[in-house]
Amino acid sequence: MSGPALRKVDSHTAIHEAALQEAAELTNVLHNLLLEGDKERALETAYILVEHWETRTLAHADAEEAGLYQEIAGDSPELRDRIVALTRDHELLRQLLKDAKDKLDGEGAGAEALRRFQALILVDELHNKEEMDVLPDH
Repeated sequence: MSGPALRKVDSHTAIHEAALQEAAELTNVLHNLLLEGDKERALETAYILVEHWETRTLAHADAEEAGLYQEIAGDSPELRDRIVALTRDHELLRQLLKDAKDKLDGEGAGAEALRRFQALILVDELHNKEEMDVLPDH
């Protein structure tokens, strides 16, 4: 069973917004460091971004998939296709983060890794909007 914060639109939205805002701010810092040519600090920031996505957004996604999504699909079978799509979004986020890490490990911090972090933000924004529409008290 999922925790009460995941089932309430307001608290769930606050969780999403906080994590996404932090990711956007860190991505902006990374972008600026790359523009300044500070590769060392850019790489440090990029790895902080990786940790952020893993411990905030993807850990949250794991919790949603383990409880909330199963509950919603069980309670509202008509939402199963939307739950599948939301789970697919999580897989896209995981793949983009893996790609970003691969870029960092192979090339260091640069434009390609930055693009993955920017794509993570876009996918997560779209995902969060859709998810709020399927929460039970929406």
